[in-house]
Amino acid sequence: MVGFLAFMALGSAAQERPQLKRPGETPQERPSEKKKAKKVKEPRAVGIVEFNSNGKATLIPVAILIEGKFYDASAYKADPVPMALEVGTVYEAEESGDSQGLFTINGALHSKSVGSAHPWMGTGTYLPKGTEAPKTTRKAEDVPVGLDNSSGDEPPRLTRKDSSKAGGAADSSSAGSGSGSGAGEKGGTTGGGASQPANGSSGGQSSGQDTTKGAKAPAEKPEDPSPKQPASAAPTVSDKGSTQTSGGEKAEPSSSDYYRPQLRRGKPMETAPSSEDGATGVGKKGGTAQPVAASSPVNAGTIRVAAAVSDAAGPDPQTYKFFWKTGEEEERRNQMLALAADEVKAYVAALAKNRISARPVAPKGGTGAHKAQAKQAQPLFENIQFRGFDLWLTNQPVMILSAEAHFPAAEGSASATERYDVMLVTRTDIYGNLRKLYSGVTDKFHLDVTPRLELIDAVDADGDSRGELLFRESTDAGNGYLIYRATADKLWKLFDSLNAE
Repeated sequence: MVGFLAFMALGSAAQERPQLKRPGETPQERPSEKKKAKKVKEPRAVGIVEFNSNGKATLIPVAILIEGKFYDASAYKADPVPMALEVGTVYEAEESGDSQGLFTINGALHSKSVGSAHPWMGTGTYLPKGTEAPKTTRKAEDVPVGLDNSSGDEPPRLTRKDSSKAGGAADSSSAGSGSGSGAGEKGGTTGGGASQPANGSSGGQSSGQDTTKGAKAPAEKPEDPSPKQPASAAPTVSDKGSTQTSGGEKAEPSSSDYYRPQLRRGKPMETAPSSEDGATGVGKKGGTAQPVAASSPVNAGTIRVAAAVSDAAGPDPQTYKFFWKTGEEEERRNQMLALAADEVKAYVAALAKNRISARPVAPKGGTGAHKAQAKQAQPLFENIQFRGFDLWLTNQPVMILSAEAHFPAAEGSASATERYDVMLVTRTDIYGNLRKLYSGVTDKFHLDVTPRLELIDAVDADGDSRGELLFRESTDAGNGYLIYRATADKLWKLFDSLNAE
């Protein structure tokens, strides 16, 4: 018992004493791992830049991608201006994925008309690729016309460009008339600044005031309608506005004289002097000045459109062009036209099958011989557009054909045949044959069933470095835009502006 108690006492003492341990034997506490912040994708907006015939560019917002979901860019956060049209937003115009230039928004236009195709449009400046932005520096404003203070620190003084000529005319008029000239205010016309009344007398105060007016602008008064002519060498102005000298020769009016107010009686105003006649604006001798050509309106007609993308942190643009081999493009185009012809004939046959005839159908039985069904004619195509894109970046083309089709008119028929709009999207399989991804044939009476599509371009709408197809659609409900993703079997709809949130 004594030994057992001694052993237990030694064990307890050993437990109380500190023991040295190797550093590797003590488990170290792991530092708390910082949670990685979830990467939030920046908004990505898709639009269309329209270039008008006068060189101005406007932007139409189409769609905006927020957290993986597309919204209508013309309505998203429109308080009051949509988020896609905020001032300072930069869009990169692209053609088949290649960058063409930058469009910077500096304003937004809103249409309140019901059923407007584009309720919102962005205005701004377009800078083509490879060009530098113009350097804008602040500089002092020019001195206004008439304020000439270049002589020193003297206060500004109101002057006229033709002050010397006006002074000389005033001197000559005063020398020829002696005591000044009067104005025939009752008749609405004045003399040339040198004529006196017929009785040779002149008033006191009225004479001094009218002399001052004649000295300032002697060439602005129309000619006195009375047959009497002033006996002086001072120039006068006829009813047509041309300056007349003492010798009877007429000098053409300058552009500065034209825009000054003039009193006229019974004569229509002349046209503005043409800018093509030079800096002075003088027209041809003996004729009237030519009118200035009116500038073309803003919406004179769109000549080109381009898809545009705005994304601050998105991938760099890359080309989706497909480079054809020699003769391959023409071969694929002919194959697409043959397939489109089959689609049009099938569409017309379906319409004829579902049409209810007004006349009763004759029974098949009887003595009449069976007539062979006439062979359907081949459709004729117009406005054919054929394009190929490498959307998946695998050197496998996705081909798009759009055209207008109609059948030749029957003999003896003067009525025009119906027009059909065709949109066909295909790809090639492993055997090189065409595989149909989308086929749409419609006419003006069935836009509610199948919309009319027009290809805008291939664009990376969702920022995954693969191309999508941007279309403009026309339906009975209005006009809108579609974004499709090409898959192995069909076109997958990503966005429809007519049914967007």
